[in-house]
Amino acid sequence: MILLKNDKPLRANAPLRGKTLIFLGSSVTEGSAANGESFAECLVREDGITAVKEAVPGTTLAGYGADTYTARLKNIPAETAADLFVCQLSTNDAGAGLPLGGASAAGTERFDVGTVAGAIEYIIDYARRTWRCPVIFYTGTRFANERYAAMVDLLLELRIKWDIGVIDLWNSEKMNAVGAEDYEKYMHDPVHPTAEGYRLWWTPEFREYLEKY
Repeated sequence: MILLKNDKPLRANAPLRGKTLIFLGSSVTEGSAANGESFAECLVREDGITAVKEAVPGTTLAGYGADTYTARLKNIPAETAADLFVCQLSTNDAGAGLPLGGASAAGTERFDVGTVAGAIEYIIDYARRTWRCPVIFYTGTRFANERYAAMVDLLLELRIKWDIGVIDLWNSEKMNAVGAEDYEKYMHDPVHPTAEGYRLWWTPEFREYLEKY
């Protein structure tokens, strides 16, 4: 986990200035194809947020290991005064073929973290009880993967149940309208943005959503 803060942002009157955001994720949140700098660093540098970043490449939402999202929640101090919790819908779950599962029964607090649905619900519940702040998930941009498409559909179903925010880059008409030449500059591969991709393509979408949210 790393803590990022900037008292002199490039956008001096940014509405997000002074807000503390927790980011949980894997390589896309980490910025693996951009020297370890993702949209989190862009928002710190440009908008003056404070970012608590817990990101480990190759990790999954679902599962029972020590490096899963659900396990790594405990790395983030419970006393953090967070304004918002932002979680990545990891493509690694799709790559590993982990089970989707389904929404838990109403009123239960037992979630099967071995499934994608159970892990998402556990994270939402834990974040709300621990930091008492709103929860947002974000998706990756579109690429050819039916398993990840099913995960996005599942997340949108759970959004209704839990009343969470979703930065849905997967279904965004604006993001999907990017030209081939720009896409080559913005993406290192179908999953990971470049530094330019974070700065010019992903971060503006995050900023617009977060300011409204």
